[in-house]
Amino acid sequence: MNSWVNGTFTVTCDPARMDRAVIAEFLASSYWAKGIPPTTVEKSLAHSLCFALLDGHRQVGFARVISDYATIAYLNDVFVLSEYRGRGLSKWLMECITSHPELQGLRRWMLATRDAHGLYEKFGFTPLKKPEVFMERHNPGAYDL
Repeated sequence: MNSWVNGTFTVTCDPARMDRAVIAEFLASSYWAKGIPPTTVEKSLAHSLCFALLDGHRQVGFARVISDYATIAYLNDVFVLSEYRGRGLSKWLMECITSHPELQGLRRWMLATRDAHGLYEKFGFTPLKKPEVFMERHNPGAYDL
């Protein structure tokens, strides 16, 4: 498993070190996945390359990448718990993600964000050059019970 260490902090892709309760709770209250059921979170983790940001053994951040490992990657569900923000951890998490050996040489990376454009711009993300060629199929009520 890939891991990076920075003082007391670790970023790891080891599924055994993911605190699924922390991830599910954060995502269910986020603006982008509000109300997502824990079973859906679990399924998403099983089918993604996940990155846990740990302070010792405590999970304090997370990100996941959906990819074919050859041409495209979609970065999703990136977060750092509020009490850990402002320490450069989101930038370090992004450095770990973009340096992952399985994610090199991809033609395109994509993501969606409402409020973290400045962070992602530091890693080469830009607004869509040709938004007219991209489409989406969006179901905003997917997590309604």
